[in-house]
Amino acid sequence: MKKFTNWRVSSYTEAGGSCVEVGRSSAGTIGVRDSTMEGKGSTLEFTRTEWTALLNSIQSG
Repeated sequence: MKKFTNWRVSSYTEAGGSCVEVGRSSAGTIGVRDSTMEGKGSTLEFTRTEWTALLNSIQSG
C-alpha cells in the first residue's frame, strides 16, 4: 500500500462540510479520499494522466 502525503482539502469546503482531500505518493500517483473519514477510509489512486483527464472532464462540464 502506497503512503500518500501532503493531503490538501478543497478550498470550496465549508466548516463542518464534507469534501475530498488530495495527496501525493512518492511514486507520483495522486490519492483522493473522503475528508470526513479522517484518513480511515478508502483512497482512490490516479496516475498523473488519469488525474489530468478527470480534472479536464470536470472543468468542461
